[in-house]
Amino acid sequence: MHFELSIINGKTVFDIIRAHRDECIGIVRDAYLAHADGQSVNPDSYFLRFPGKPDCRIIALPAYLGDGFGVAGLKWIASYPANIQRGFPRASAVLVLNNYETGYPFAILESSIISAARTAASAVLAADWLSGQSRRAHSLGIVGTGFIARYVYEFLIDTEWTIEDVRLYDRSPLESEKFRKSVCRVERHRTVTIVPDIAQLVRTCDLILFTTVASTPHIADASLFEHNPLVLHLSLRDLAPEILLRSQNVVDDVEHVMKANTSPHLAEQKTGNRNFVTGTLTDIMTGRRSVDRSRPVIFSPFGMGILDLAVGKWVYEQAVASGRETRLSDFFYETVR
Repeated sequence: MHFELSIINGKTVFDIIRAHRDECIGIVRDAYLAHADGQSVNPDSYFLRFPGKPDCRIIALPAYLGDGFGVAGLKWIASYPANIQRGFPRASAVLVLNNYETGYPFAILESSIISAARTAASAVLAADWLSGQSRRAHSLGIVGTGFIARYVYEFLIDTEWTIEDVRLYDRSPLESEKFRKSVCRVERHRTVTIVPDIAQLVRTCDLILFTTVASTPHIADASLFEHNPLVLHLSLRDLAPEILLRSQNVVDDVEHVMKANTSPHLAEQKTGNRNFVTGTLTDIMTGRRSVDRSRPVIFSPFGMGILDLAVGKWVYEQAVASGRETRLSDFFYETVR
C-alpha cells in the first residue's frame, strides 16, 4: 500500500478555485445535499482560546462526508484580528484530508482560501435560491470589506450576477477605499459608493452582505429592513434578535447555528423556541420549504467542516490531475507492522 502525502500550496488552491467558481458552488451544493441525507458526520467546532489574548482563537472543525466524497478530515483555522494592523490577513488555516479506509492523511492544503471559497460559494448558492434564481440585484451593500467579502463579491460577479450599484461600509473607511479600488470591477456597475453609516446602506440595498468581526449585535432597528432585502448574514452576530424575529430565517444547520451567541442563538434564548427558523438552505433547494419577499430573508450559515472537506477534496483532485501537488513518499516512516 502507498502512504504518500500531498502538499498543496495556496497559489495552486487559488488558481483552481478562481478558474472554476461555478463548479465550486456545485460541490458545496452536493455537500449540503449529502449532509441532509445523513451521509456526514459534522461534530461541533472546538474553540481554542487564550487567557492573554481574548480576541484570538484557533478553531478545529473535524468532519466526515460520504455520498461520493468518501473523505474525513480537519480544518484548523486561526483568527488573530491584530494581524490586520500588522498588514496581513486575520485568518490562517490548514486542511488535513484523511483516507476513509485507513485513516491515514493523504493531503495537507493551505486552507484560508478554501475556507473563504466555501463560505462564498455557500453565500452565493443561498443568494441564487433565495432570490428565485434571478442573479440580479439593484444594489449590493457590503458591511465589512475584508477577505471574505472579496471572495463573495468575486463569486457573485464571476457567476454572472447583474448588480447595478455597490455600496461599501467598513469601520475603517480606508479598508472600503482599498476594496473599491482593488476588488470592485467598476465597469460591471453603475456606481460603487463608500457610505458613511450602516443605516444608510441597509435602507438602500436589496442584497446585503455582512462579513464583519462583530462579536455582539450592533444593528437593532428593524425598520431599516422594511423594504424586505435579502441578507447574507455570514458574520452571524451583527443583527439583534428582534430583526430575525420579524424576518424569514434560513440556516445551513439548525443545531450548529444555535450556539456561541450567534444572532439566531440569541433569538432562541429570547423566545425559548426555534419557530422563527423557516428552514435550512437544503429545505429550500429541495422544495420542502419556501420563502417569499413579503418579509426580509436572512441567511445565517454557521459554516460546517463538511464544506471544507468537499471543496478541499475537489481541489486536491484537480491539483493531482494537473501535476501541481508536492508529493512526499517518505513522510510516514514505520508503515509495516
